[in-house]
Amino acid sequence: MVSEQKIWLAQSDKNLFLLPQMANRHGLIAGATGTGKTITMKVMAESFSDMGVPVFLADIKGDLSGMCRPGRDTEDMQRRIERFGLEGFQYKAYPTRFWDIFGEVGHPVRVTVSEMGPTLLGRLLGLTEIQTGVLNIVFRVADDNGLLLLDLKDLRAMLQYVGENRAEYTTLYGNVSAASVGAIQRALLAFESEGGELFFGEPGLDIRDWMRTDFDGRGYINILTSTRLIQSPLVYSTFLLWMLTELYEKLPEVGDLDKPRMLFFFDEAHLLFKDANRALVMKLEQVIKLIRSKGVGVYFISQSPSDIPDAVLAQLSNRVQHALRAYTPAEMKAVRAAAKAFRVNEAFDSETVLMELGVGEALVSFLDEYGVPSIVERAKILPPQSLMGAAEESFVKGIIAADEFELKYRQSVDRESAYEVLVRANIELERLKQEEAEAAAAAKEAAKEAAAAEKAAAKEAAAAQKAAEREAAAAAKAAAKEAAAAEKAAAKEAAKKKKVFQQAAQNAASSVASSVTTNVVNAVTGGKTASAGTIAKRAATNALRSVMRAGATGIIRGLFGNKK
Repeated sequence: MVSEQKIWLAQSDKNLFLLPQMANRHGLIAGATGTGKTITMKVMAESFSDMGVPVFLADIKGDLSGMCRPGRDTEDMQRRIERFGLEGFQYKAYPTRFWDIFGEVGHPVRVTVSEMGPTLLGRLLGLTEIQTGVLNIVFRVADDNGLLLLDLKDLRAMLQYVGENRAEYTTLYGNVSAASVGAIQRALLAFESEGGELFFGEPGLDIRDWMRTDFDGRGYINILTSTRLIQSPLVYSTFLLWMLTELYEKLPEVGDLDKPRMLFFFDEAHLLFKDANRALVMKLEQVIKLIRSKGVGVYFISQSPSDIPDAVLAQLSNRVQHALRAYTPAEMKAVRAAAKAFRVNEAFDSETVLMELGVGEALVSFLDEYGVPSIVERAKILPPQSLMGAAEESFVKGIIAADEFELKYRQSVDRESAYEVLVRANIELERLKQEEAEAAAAAKEAAKEAAAAEKAAAKEAAAAQKAAEREAAAAAKAAAKEAAAAEKAAAKEAAKKKKVFQQAAQNAASSVASSVTTNVVNAVTGGKTASAGTIAKRAATNALRSVMRAGATGIIRGLFGNKK
């Protein structure tokens, strides 16, 4: 409740107030299960809302949705109101907005891969230091090439691209092993199987949308439905870490204010630090220390203060410590450490009281107006004004549907980013490869056709040459045959003429010889008897024939040459 511009939270023998100007010095609500931590958180959230301070709550058990409904007047509540002397106590509902990473019981909460960053994403995926280093290189390559990493398919595409070109990027950014890329891809696959793909994308959550007030000036209570989310503790804790770093990076410095700009309550806070490497814890310590100057208060809810690292615990100045149970030496040590964290109250022993506190009771110490922790008090926590327990599901759905942010965040947007750019580049590359392959095939086919044409032309030329040679040979043969025939005919004609001449010559010679012989014989014999004359005639005739034959032969050789 708000009283005199102070938050009346608990009562011992006096009223205990949390000063709003000291609320951004952070705080701790601790205690064993069932001791009343949730009620304390609700009362604080309601009071800050009444003061116009927006609040964020992580609803682990699903019982915070009742803040949107007024409380019920029961006998137990009447007794508590009477015990505290709460005059004018009113049951009332508070302006509430519901958010859900899975979009089931609230507006979807999305974060882009780039906003998450490689360090938190490496923690989210459970990567080793070397694998986180490779993830850093992938983010750097994406930034240097102007490629947006919005959702998981963008990250997968970038991992594949860097893996395929790791020889090039190793020399520029450092070693990128195929084994590390494969390990990251497997981690992404496991994360997606848990519904993690719903966590990344657009529209991304604008953390400033949680810093709103209603028409009456009351701060909105933003409830992150975490009943399903807490089943993936790594996702839950990483998201809370992202919120803190996002607030730290985006909000301006404001210094000390009369009241915080916003208050965060992180339930199951030990999950934030579980399995976190030293670098991440140091980052969180830095954010916790410095976010105070941004006007933001952070309150951790956990079972024991020992769940929180000492460096962070030292920054939690406003404390409500519910009962602790101790059955082992380690638990006794935790109780002792929790008791020693308070300023001593001489009226009781804090260590003993811590194990005796009932439900709704706590050891309380807040900062005074000078920033000094007050002496610890054993006190009872005031009751909430809103409904204790969960609201009806139909009513919650009605609030979600009527909220202005349902239109803004419900529908996811998939604009062009690394995946689309790389897919288009791969398609273009495949097209060029296809064109090159087709050109090479066409060139090969053309070369094959040219070789075949050349071979055919050579074959035709050889055939033509052979045919020409055959024709030339046939023509030469025919010409030789004709020449031979002509020569034979000429020879035959010459022989025939020769024979005719010879016969003519012989005839002429015979005629001359006969005439000469007769004349000779007559001259010799002078008319003697025939026998002697005949003999002389024959002799003269033979001699004359020989002379004439020789003469005819000479004439013929003169006419026809030496041919026979």
